[in-house]
Amino acid sequence: MNAGVRKYVYEPEVTSVAIAGQSMRFPVRRIYCVGRNYVDHIREMKEGDERDPPFFFQKPADAIVEHGAEVPYPPHTSDFQYEVELVIAVGRGGRSIGIASALDHVFGYAVGIDLTRRDRQRDARAAGLPWEVGKSFDASAPCGPICRAADIGHLSAGKVTLSVNGDTRQTGDIAQMIWNCSEIVANLSLQYALAAGDLIFTGTPAGVGPVGPGDRLVAEIASIGKLALTIGSREA
Repeated sequence: MNAGVRKYVYEPEVTSVAIAGQSMRFPVRRIYCVGRNYVDHIREMKEGDERDPPFFFQKPADAIVEHGAEVPYPPHTSDFQYEVELVIAVGRGGRSIGIASALDHVFGYAVGIDLTRRDRQRDARAAGLPWEVGKSFDASAPCGPICRAADIGHLSAGKVTLSVNGDTRQTGDIAQMIWNCSEIVANLSLQYALAAGDLIFTGTPAGVGPVGPGDRLVAEIASIGKLALTIGSREA
């Protein structure tokens, strides 16, 4: 290409997440989310069979919000809710990955919050439509710094909590997941070719609920750390 000739009509932005203890960052390719992966959450939502296999939906990569940010209250909802989740960061891709080798593809883990326009999700579900309007909107995927598996190991248990304005709303444990991290990676790779840079939100325990402007959320997972954010004013 000739010097001075632009390759793109505009310079693309790379969405990335911090890596704990490192100056380098983790570039995000795709965001996958597991639906209904804790029995107590299935029961509180009164939906689905507890024996159902895992299912997945996606959020746009640029929906990432980092620790300490302010998230504007989104438009087109009056029921804006939180869901604390363990996030798997994929470091090596593959297709049809076996359960026994699935963790070899994991770069690390982070604390995430699946922000949800619950009223829009319910409307879509009732109409038999995709969930994107309720799940895949701007700033809907807060994610804390990624802790490398090489530093903390692979997680099969650990307390999960989320508080709103200092009041604990969600409490669970990674060990309560219906589908563990190995099974999630293996099942997802049957549907999509995974690649380095993919993030997988692994589902939430019971206790989800609404938040409003000015609320401060703090999510925490043992061995990983905290993810804090504030809900800003309502978008026009």
